[in-house]
Amino acid sequence: MGGEIPARSKQSRRLIAIFERLNNGEAVNKSALAQEYNVSEKTVQRDLDELRAYFADSYRCNTIHYDRVSNSYSLAKSDQGWLRNVDVLALCKVLLESRAFNKKEMNELIDKLLLQISPADCPHVEKLIGKERVSYVEPRHGKDLLELIWLLSEHITEQNIIEIKYCRQDGKAIQRKIEAVGILFSEFYFYLLAYIPGQRDHPYTYRVDRIESIRDGFGTFSIPYKDRFQDGEFRDRVQFMYSGSLQTVVFEYSGPSLEAIQDRLPTSRIIKEEDGVYTIMAESFGDGIYMFLDAQGDKVRILSQQGEGGDSKDPADCS
Repeated sequence: MGGEIPARSKQSRRLIAIFERLNNGEAVNKSALAQEYNVSEKTVQRDLDELRAYFADSYRCNTIHYDRVSNSYSLAKSDQGWLRNVDVLALCKVLLESRAFNKKEMNELIDKLLLQISPADCPHVEKLIGKERVSYVEPRHGKDLLELIWLLSEHITEQNIIEIKYCRQDGKAIQRKIEAVGILFSEFYFYLLAYIPGQRDHPYTYRVDRIESIRDGFGTFSIPYKDRFQDGEFRDRVQFMYSGSLQTVVFEYSGPSLEAIQDRLPTSRIIKEEDGVYTIMAESFGDGIYMFLDAQGDKVRILSQQGEGGDSKDPADCS
């Protein structure tokens, strides 16, 4: 049989309960709290003072506010450092549009995002994304990815040489030792960027959902700081995740969507414009850029290219 809960434990539970109420956007009344927890209003005031000090120290943008009209206390959250309703709405829409995760993980992520706003505002945001959430179509692989992405990220940070069992596009599984250096997302899929030990000319790409298993224990690798893989620079210079050596492409564009071309090719720069025809130079890893330019039809004419051709999206498919 359990004995009476110690006074210190009661105080801790009371503080946690009041903290959760305030953090969830509720307004609390001192006399009502005193009656609920069978303590004096003076004790509740000490609790509030302690929480006020905690918020001031740990959440410097927030403070406990007293409203004289309603005789209640609430947490005044600054926009700085906290997600607003519009922030959560935008993030939910981007997540749903990405189709990056299976339904289970997508719903978990959205539920956690919705917890960042007050319970009073949550139904409104849920209504705004309700139809998209119900009609969400997960990627065909249907696999859980979050834990796998985290595990790969740890190996990247620790610079471990790992061996992956990888399913090629034709369904055949292969095993390969790699030096993982980055993870990127593009067109519905996450990709692992990795070097083959002893080959540092350019990283290869592997779809994360096709990685069936990971083994470590093969030692670590080291890359000089100046030569380390830069995710952002690679992302700006790759199309459709086709890896390969860096090349420079010069082309003419005569279409109406110059901004879309520039957004799709972040490294592009206009070197000449004449009668609505733009001469553009862009850097790209691999041959993915040609797929994009070919899709523009007669609006694009390639003038020159320097550099070697690229590899397929899944180098393991060529093994």
